[in-house]
Amino acid sequence: MLYSELVNTYQELEKTTKRLEKTYLIAKLLKKTNTEDLETVTLLVQGNVFPSYDQRELGVAARLILKALSQTSGIEQRKIEDKWASIGDLGKVAEELIAKKKQMILSKEELTVKKVITNLRKLAELTGAGTVERKLQLIRELLSSAQPLEAKYIVRTLLGELRIGAAEGSIRDAIVWAFFPPIIGIFFQCQKCKNWMPKMQKCLECGNKIDDKFAIEITKKHTGKILKIKSKKDLENKNLKNYDSILTEDEKTAREAYNYLINVVQTAINLSNDLGITALTAKTKGVKGLLTIALKIGVPIKVMLFQKAKDLEDAFSIVGKPAELEYKYDGFRLQIHKNKEIKLFTRRLEDVTKQFPDIVDIVKKNIKANNYIIEGEVIGIDPKTKKWLPFQNISQRIKRKYGIKEMTKEIPVMLNLFDVIMINNKNIIKEPFKKRRAWLDKIVKPVPNKLAVAKALITSSEKEAEAFYKEALEKGNEGVMVKNLDAVYEPGSRVGYGVKVKPTMETLDLAIIGAEWGTGKRAKWLSSFTIACKKGDKFLEIGKVGTGIKEKGAGVTFTQLTEMLKPLIIKQKGREVTIKPKILIEVDYEEIQRSPTYSSGFALRFPRVVKIRYDKPADEADSLEKVKRLYEQQRGRKK
Repeated sequence: MLYSELVNTYQELEKTTKRLEKTYLIAKLLKKTNTEDLETVTLLVQGNVFPSYDQRELGVAARLILKALSQTSGIEQRKIEDKWASIGDLGKVAEELIAKKKQMILSKEELTVKKVITNLRKLAELTGAGTVERKLQLIRELLSSAQPLEAKYIVRTLLGELRIGAAEGSIRDAIVWAFFPPIIGIFFQCQKCKNWMPKMQKCLECGNKIDDKFAIEITKKHTGKILKIKSKKDLENKNLKNYDSILTEDEKTAREAYNYLINVVQTAINLSNDLGITALTAKTKGVKGLLTIALKIGVPIKVMLFQKAKDLEDAFSIVGKPAELEYKYDGFRLQIHKNKEIKLFTRRLEDVTKQFPDIVDIVKKNIKANNYIIEGEVIGIDPKTKKWLPFQNISQRIKRKYGIKEMTKEIPVMLNLFDVIMINNKNIIKEPFKKRRAWLDKIVKPVPNKLAVAKALITSSEKEAEAFYKEALEKGNEGVMVKNLDAVYEPGSRVGYGVKVKPTMETLDLAIIGAEWGTGKRAKWLSSFTIACKKGDKFLEIGKVGTGIKEKGAGVTFTQLTEMLKPLIIKQKGREVTIKPKILIEVDYEEIQRSPTYSSGFALRFPRVVKIRYDKPADEADSLEKVKRLYEQQRGRKK
């Protein structure tokens, strides 16, 4: 497939904000993609070069792209930087430069999807001496062969900023639309061009008005072979490739049949963690093929996520009674895979096996099962006092590449297990949580300060739950998890099967001392604001904040902050600006952490702008002493 065909779809996707239209465009692309390129196209339409579980990185910084653009276009790098700062989108800069470049290659082959993905993947494989020059060569090779629009999206893909709004949910739906017959009542055939459309007023192909009334007699107008079904179960044993559309007895059954196909595809995505494989299987093997996709030990899956409840009463109202409460440990989540070897993955699906040989050793000796996929939380242990340590004490181990053996002694860790996804070749992802949890007691041999099953309480009593919650906080935990005993495991989903309850931290009033000019549609706004507390007359950085700010409407907006801060810019380098500390904002956050990154020595975890403090001058920003006091008080860490 020519890369230009994919780029044309990128362009169309960028023009619309409507989810149905985006899904239709992606489905149209997938349907016309040949089998050989389907996995690649499905990845690239997300802006990815590898499946989400594959943690290989391209290792391409903006500086390298600027250099490649300069060498390709013959324009000075400084001028390109200035244009980037002005436009805010390096992809658009590349489009302009390639369109205007003075020296055109006389004989130029058209770029294919295969050529693009091949060059991009080579970038991740290069190591050693001469790596930078070889990466430059690979990027220049693509840019030199690219048409202006192709250059735009190549650069955006390199930066991981495709900006076309192709979310996973849209791609999932597009797989159903592309590779299964349309279900009448969910889709309607345009009587002019004969294309099938979701429920909308006009055909996206020819603009003709769509008759979206569900009725048996409408089927007389439909062309092709129609499969008539009585229930969604009829879809399991049919070769849907033999039919042009599917007819049910009523709209309710139509919706159930459609949801069945969506769920089959979603389950395949959850188990494989690979949209490309899912799309290819749907096209070549249909429903039966998707149903055979299984969990694979060694390939991490997205973890199930939990929403935050207001309090314990709210938690019980969401998950029901009785429920299981667990300590919400202040560590990092770990997915442990064991088959012939043991692999450790973070919630971001990063492979951290080498960084934690102590965990590998302890689970190898004390979890009695042939193979498994298990989840737990890793916390730090003070080697002298044996007290539990906050997350930042062990966070440095996650990225450590050298001195790992020494680190295991300096910062020992403990693994607290709380869920099982697969055990002894059996996928138990759809079994109730209480059964999955019971497996842990069967197979785990606890080791003091090294391995345990997460401490838990099953109760219907809010009084008992409150006592357990206080106990968790006193021991230095973040709070508690409250879980539905009958819930299945839903990868990557906040579905109300479990919630977290955590204390609310006191807000801070902080000064804005820096920012970055945005990109894309936010190019004219300042964003990613650097915030600071005070120590005497000095403002000390404590982090960056970009959430809690709206594009428009009520509340704090990017336009509002930009107008206020623009006159206060005292220095600019590329997209980064230094701002005179005059504006104070109230900031909410989840936690205060120690951090060598910022001059205050602290960082706010998940900060969010609450409001602008018009009533206070920047000189009244909260002090470093207050930050220290709040840090020491949080969750029982008072010294």
